[in-house]
Amino acid sequence: MSYSERVKRALDFASEKHKGQKRIGGDDYITHPIAVCEKLKNLGFNEDYQITALFHDLLEDTNATEKEILSYGNHKILRAVKLLTKQKGNDMQEYVNAIKNNKIAFAVKGADRLHNLECALVTDVEFKRKYILETVDWYLDFSLEIKKAVKRLAESLDTPISELSFLYDPIETWKL
Repeated sequence: MSYSERVKRALDFASEKHKGQKRIGGDDYITHPIAVCEKLKNLGFNEDYQITALFHDLLEDTNATEKEILSYGNHKILRAVKLLTKQKGNDMQEYVNAIKNNKIAFAVKGADRLHNLECALVTDVEFKRKYILETVDWYLDFSLEIKKAVKRLAESLDTPISELSFLYDPIETWKL
């Protein structure tokens, strides 16, 4: 996928900061922010959204500073990245509400959660169950694609999660 010069610079920065980090499946960590960025680019979101996607885990998982993020982005990007960064002991309701009130953070979190759900097929059963239930509690209304990904992940379990019976209710207002 081709990127603008601004996004390429941001990608180089994020790649350097995530260097040596791995995902659960063994891939280089940077493949995740790139996938989130590509999801947003494919949906027509602009460079600010794409750069936020590349940076969304920097404050939480690397030694990147707010000043560095600002130098590669702008105040809107930094604000969204800060909203996406979970603080120790955070209140999930406040965290999710703040994200929902910021267009960039909301789009990035939706693409982030979707990619993580798609990748969770390689995780153990306990992780899958925890991730499914967390998604249902907090992120299900971010997009129809998230609902579909939750259903696919739930179907990969040997025993169904009883709390998810609504996924299979044909009367439900959203169709999978």
